[in-house]
Amino acid sequence: MKIRRLDHVSINVLDLPAAIAFFLDLGLEMMGEAEMEGALLDAVVGMQGVKTSLAMLRTPGGGGNLELVKYHAPPAVGDTAPSPPHALGIRHIAFAVEDINAIVAKLKKKGVELFSEIQTYQDSYKLLYVRGPEGIILELAEELG
Repeated sequence: MKIRRLDHVSINVLDLPAAIAFFLDLGLEMMGEAEMEGALLDAVVGMQGVKTSLAMLRTPGGGGNLELVKYHAPPAVGDTAPSPPHALGIRHIAFAVEDINAIVAKLKKKGVELFSEIQTYQDSYKLLYVRGPEGIILELAEELG
């Protein structure tokens, strides 16, 4: 018995079209969209009367998948208030990128919150945290050399 790979990360969102647009603009590719409901979904998530819309995106080349889910029923719980990087739980998603400077310039034009300016780690990476849709923290990492 062994784990073969991390298949995907799922993020629940309130505004699915806006989240899709953000991640497509960032450079992810759409794999597909679906509406889901019924006994199988209810059994998998352990709730009754579940109805969702979802989009599955991937990094170019298929290195990682991101699932964005909008719950229509039951209604979403919690909030999207931005949490700090040191809050408990899943805190950020990291993307290996090319040309972090160009990506950051594009994000700045769109008003995306940056946690700092681009930082260099031991001459091996340029790194930056940004806040994506609905408070999601993304780490952008460009490998140097």
